[in-house]
Amino acid sequence: MKTIVVIPTYNEAENVPPLARELWGLGLPDLSILIVDDNSPDGTAEVAGRLAEENPGRMHVLRRPGKMGLGTAYRDGFRRALEMGAEAIVQMDADFSHSPSYIPQMLDLLDEYDVVVGSRYVEGGRTDERWGFGRYLLSWWANSIYTRLILRTRQRDTTAGFKAWRRETLLGIGLDRITSNGYDFQVEMTYVTERLGYRVKEIPIYFEDRRIGQSKMDMQVKIESALRVWEILRRHRHLTPAMRVPLEEQPDAPQEKAASQP
Repeated sequence: MKTIVVIPTYNEAENVPPLARELWGLGLPDLSILIVDDNSPDGTAEVAGRLAEENPGRMHVLRRPGKMGLGTAYRDGFRRALEMGAEAIVQMDADFSHSPSYIPQMLDLLDEYDVVVGSRYVEGGRTDERWGFGRYLLSWWANSIYTRLILRTRQRDTTAGFKAWRRETLLGIGLDRITSNGYDFQVEMTYVTERLGYRVKEIPIYFEDRRIGQSKMDMQVKIESALRVWEILRRHRHLTPAMRVPLEEQPDAPQEKAASQP
């Protein structure tokens, strides 16, 4: 199964090489990596570009002109992965919060499910021991209580950023209908996926704090994302499985929105 791992980056130059080694070390013969970089001043795109030259066909770089938001990074990355013929698309962070070791299990489950989610909040899921109680409580409440009460979702980790998608799922969702540009992108994708009737499987993961660099998720971003849950509800509550993008309307080659290099 042709698998492309989509990884948005901003100032992740130190993380990209070891993460690539771990991904390639999984032994999955048809796995490649797509770095979606927002013109990182630390040279992340250049580091990934050198890896692409040294590993033809296994590393690709999508360069964007500046910080354009997590949501557009994933949409651009998903579109490019679909253009490249990916049968499975994995999304994950660059900071080792998501361990590549879960990916084989996630891909195996795509035989039965439309999307597989690495979850912190199902039975067996854990967060880093270095999290304080307040941080854990806020995250758990936002995901398992606040968002789920508003949107009536079954998924417990509604902001999860570690997922494996079937090609047909992303095409059926229709990425043009997803408009969130920040971390609420994850919530919008969760809600739309469920409203359209796709089969979702959550598996427990250990969520580790980033090893290198600084988090981009501050309190202001968290509050803004929480408030936008109501907008997501208003925009998509009418959706039903009958409103999936029909096969005959799915583009074979979505229009590119950013320049890339091999």
